[in-house]
Amino acid sequence: MTGDVTELNGVTAGPFGELRGQLLGAAERFGSGPVAEILGGLVEDVDRALREPLEIFPVCHHSPSSATAMVRRLRRKQPKVVYLELCEDLRPLLDELHNCTLPVALQSFATDLDGFPAAWAPLSVVAPITEASAEYQAISYALTTPGVELVLVDRSTDHVFQWEPRGDDGGGSADDETALHGDAVGVEIGDLRPRFAELEEHLLHHGKVRHWSEWWDQYVEQPLVDADHDTYRQVMVLVGSLFRRLRPEGSARTAVDEDRERHMWTRMREHLASSGADPADCLYVCGAFHAASRVAEFGLHGRAGSFEITPRTATSWQYGLIPSSHSAIEAQFGLAPGSVSIAAATWSKALRRGGLKPFRLSGARTAGKKPARAAKPPAPPAPVTDRLSGFLTAAPAPDGLDEQELLGWCVDIVRLARKNGYASSTADAIAVYETSILLAGIRGRRRPTPYDFQDAAITCIEKDAVPGRRDIARLCEILLGGDRVGSVGYDALPPLARNVLDRLGPLGLDLEKRTIQRALLDLAADPRLRPCSDLLWILRRLVPHDAVQPIMGSRRLGERPIQESWDLAIGRNMRSIVELGYEGVTVEQVLEQRLRKGVHGPRATAAGALAAVADSILYLGGGRFTDELGARAVELLAAERTVDEAPEVLRRIRRLLTHYQATEPELPAWCQAFVTAGYAHYCTLLPTAFADDATGVRQVAAMLGFLLGMESLALSLGCDHTQLELAVQQSHPEHPAKVALLWAAQTQLGLLPLRELRRRCDELLDNPLVVPSFPLYLSGFVQALEPAPALASLVVEVLSKAFARLPDAVLLPWLPKLITTLRDHAAEMVPVLVREAGRTFPATLPALDSWVPPWSAPEDSEDPGATAPPASVPGGGPAGDLLAAHPAACDAVAALLGLAPGWATAATTAPGAAPEVTALLTEHPATAHALAALLS
Repeated sequence: MTGDVTELNGVTAGPFGELRGQLLGAAERFGSGPVAEILGGLVEDVDRALREPLEIFPVCHHSPSSATAMVRRLRRKQPKVVYLELCEDLRPLLDELHNCTLPVALQSFATDLDGFPAAWAPLSVVAPITEASAEYQAISYALTTPGVELVLVDRSTDHVFQWEPRGDDGGGSADDETALHGDAVGVEIGDLRPRFAELEEHLLHHGKVRHWSEWWDQYVEQPLVDADHDTYRQVMVLVGSLFRRLRPEGSARTAVDEDRERHMWTRMREHLASSGADPADCLYVCGAFHAASRVAEFGLHGRAGSFEITPRTATSWQYGLIPSSHSAIEAQFGLAPGSVSIAAATWSKALRRGGLKPFRLSGARTAGKKPARAAKPPAPPAPVTDRLSGFLTAAPAPDGLDEQELLGWCVDIVRLARKNGYASSTADAIAVYETSILLAGIRGRRRPTPYDFQDAAITCIEKDAVPGRRDIARLCEILLGGDRVGSVGYDALPPLARNVLDRLGPLGLDLEKRTIQRALLDLAADPRLRPCSDLLWILRRLVPHDAVQPIMGSRRLGERPIQESWDLAIGRNMRSIVELGYEGVTVEQVLEQRLRKGVHGPRATAAGALAAVADSILYLGGGRFTDELGARAVELLAAERTVDEAPEVLRRIRRLLTHYQATEPELPAWCQAFVTAGYAHYCTLLPTAFADDATGVRQVAAMLGFLLGMESLALSLGCDHTQLELAVQQSHPEHPAKVALLWAAQTQLGLLPLRELRRRCDELLDNPLVVPSFPLYLSGFVQALEPAPALASLVVEVLSKAFARLPDAVLLPWLPKLITTLRDHAAEMVPVLVREAGRTFPATLPALDSWVPPWSAPEDSEDPGATAPPASVPGGGPAGDLLAAHPAACDAVAALLGLAPGWATAATTAPGAAPEVTALLTEHPATAHALAALLS
């Protein structure tokens, strides 16, 4: 590196003195102070970076020109220490890259947070790596070259969330391919994009391009891909300095970037001091933006001790590798669709043209082994010379049209278009060829770029409609390299993911493929597949539903299928499987942790705890853990102050009670406690729920369903029936639907005779002032089928009277509400109503003409005070004689029923005392004869 800098005629001397003078002269012609400061500062930043004893290698993320320049420099310099701008705690993951197919992403993941808001969970940081990137070349060189040390110097992933604003996460995408990174925060090397909207808009407009990726490819990537090392370094630092100086002052992002630079230089000085390495044998790989840093801590001789690295929080971070793809990288970092694929194609072309051999990780790590041949000694550092002036002022090198490449693109896109339903022909290929050249000329380009070719193909082939699933833009991306998707090898997966693949081995499928595969499980014929079925159902509970999707078969309490069919896309969703490995060693352990965390969380409810109990029975087999969840459900129910989830609680506890009654000799202790606690809890809240307008009718009906439906069980466990009666008597609702519910409950408890309830309903229908609100009473009676299913006949009667007597103006607006109510609760209410209606209404149309509804039939006596005629006493005979001879049994039954024992006199039991019976037997003797024949 070079020498002294002196002042000469007000202009800094040195390798860039002439360039600085030219830029300051141009600034004077603009007549603007800030412009002169910016232009002069650009040269100062370049000179400062190149004079640093520790060589700085500026890069741009996923840049083929950076990758080719890195390969050339590594082979020439052969550094012994490579400092890389990447989170320092990701270092152990790099050793597993040789088991992967790029692109993949390094991931740091945390679910149990300490020091961060709980609402942020889970935290995820990803750093995608592609082969056409300078960072991968540096990693491959360090891991495959003996004696080379790779040191990551950027902030840890914990500091990413300590320093980075939460909203500045790069954005994610939700479609199938671009969601591989989810909503993780992206970490990249060399984010070169102007954070100055007006500048970017100006560059795109005058460059005649649509996206920043296209501008960068045309004006930076293509000119630099074959440039020498010095030219590349100076241009990249210049671009990084320009974007840095144009960033708005006071930006929070700038403050974070400066702290990152202080962190990196602090770590590098610490390593040099501890290892004793020679800075001349080291290489610092960082983004061009950070290469133009102006912090006081910059450089080996920068200010030391002024920056203190804060300790990490107590958050437990898990690390792993997840599959990535070109589209996921583009979506996360705001790149144009297809730009990473185009960069990969440019990289391959540059390697062929330059005869370069890239560094690759293949097989086991070779560090520590003897090299096959002696390495060439590194070349001594050359003095810094000004390459910027020539690069910025020289005309573009002649690079004419590559006819063979363009013709190949045109022929291939027509072939792909035909396969995808387009009516394309050779004429379209010629049109695409000519249009590509025309567009390049209009845009001032020496030759058509892939972006020009894509625009031409869309114009000439797509026309009006897209006949298939892929449009021409997508076909061009496929043609130019496609959306390459990486994979994580078996050996690089966490133990849980490997365990999942091993346990699903009996299915005989290659689950690492990204295609959807159909698995057929005949559990009766092959019992070895039952563990696979259990595992698939647990995965269904833990991972996105498109990863494992049941086609045939279900798993519910009391059911055990004998055959199942599954669509499996585990390879496509390997990221989700890998993230499960951060939470435990087996999927059963992860499920247990999630269930326990869910029932102890701040938003836990009794219904959610009951759902967790059911899941523990279905997937974990029940036992001690189920009892723990059940005990927590009792605690949550007793602590609830609302009844919003009463319907869900009732539905789930009924299902669990049915399961235990069918499979266990007795109910678990937690089940008994839940019934008794629920009985007391809902009795306490019942009067308030009836009076509260915010509590819905469905919720009150569910409470009554719990109290009345489980009353016998609750009483057997020690509850007091008087508590329920007092709660009902203290309830005074005003809403018509709740009034109907209260009447139904009183009838079920025997506090309101059925005859009186029927009379009240008739009075409501006869009152013209109440008729408009009568549908609300009907809604209450329909909901009453939950707590009092014995009133189904009354509900059918009331509904029939309503349809017969209510005017259309009242009935028709209410019908949609009735239909939606029955649809929402079809499993509980509709079967009861249908069965009762089937018993009430005639089964044939002819019978309907003469049918008289039971509620319209005349009664035997209109006088309610009339006494019923005494029941006839059966005549004598063997049965009568037997009962008269042994009256003790009848007396005991009478005493049990609360009746006075009394026996008929001999006169009343004489033959002929029951003439009706005698007449019936005389008129129809066949039954008596048949019975006599049967007994003889």
